[in-house]
Amino acid sequence: MKKPLVGALFAVLLLGAGVAPATAATGHEAAAPAAVKEKVRPKAVNFAGTVALSNCSGSVVRTPDSQPGDPALVLSNGHCMETGFPGPGEVVFDQPSTRGFTLLNASGSGVGTLRASKIAYGTMTDTDISVYELTSTYAQIESKYGIKALELNTAHPVQGTAITVVSGYWKRTYACNVDGFVYRLKEGEWTWKDSVRYTSACRTIGGTSGSPVIDNATGKVVAVNNTGNEDGQECTDNNPCEVDENGNVTVREGINYAQETYGIVPCIGTGNKFDLDRAGCALPKP
Repeated sequence: MKKPLVGALFAVLLLGAGVAPATAATGHEAAAPAAVKEKVRPKAVNFAGTVALSNCSGSVVRTPDSQPGDPALVLSNGHCMETGFPGPGEVVFDQPSTRGFTLLNASGSGVGTLRASKIAYGTMTDTDISVYELTSTYAQIESKYGIKALELNTAHPVQGTAITVVSGYWKRTYACNVDGFVYRLKEGEWTWKDSVRYTSACRTIGGTSGSPVIDNATGKVVAVNNTGNEDGQECTDNNPCEVDENGNVTVREGINYAQETYGIVPCIGTGNKFDLDRAGCALPKP
């Protein structure tokens, strides 16, 4: 919960609108040995599949097992929900919603409005996520707009990975690396487990809350941007602090964070329905 745009919990609901873009690059080699050719080439990261909310950013996402005829899902932060910030221990599950999302194409232009049928899952306990189920299927979105959903990675992120934070709200990207992982990230009333810390190059701002964090090499979503320490304060709203296994507290002013998303995948079953009792699902229950 950083700024309304960055992940700032509180700022999230206050801010306004803006614009700005960015991209990624790729390269190529000739006649390289087989071992070199096997390397995964970075994919160009753009805005296709991201969405703009009224106060935050988000993305249309799928699991590896999602089917074209399944209702599509939109991922954002728990603190971006129209229901307000869920309190510690609170989980929003299977709650009706008619929220609209502006779908963006590769260049960041809005191409249409997607509509929610419900908040499938949302919480700010242990993590900071919201997942909306839409009235449209993946096949319908691709047929109408030519845009595919972003895939959720199934593995824990890796330190040093080159990533891009893609904000549909600001139509702006931020490129940096995974600096490391935080045992516990504490902000005000909320505590998040095993958070991703960015290197200093990702200076996300309010409104980037809910932005997908994309692995440049695979194009898959590995986390969702949610907060940053704005003023150097310790563990206060908009100023999260890092707490290690021994309870030691570290404050990193100007550093931003995200919540891992691989743990969402085991909780989604047939038909893209959340089932918190599925094997491997460790998300908090209502």
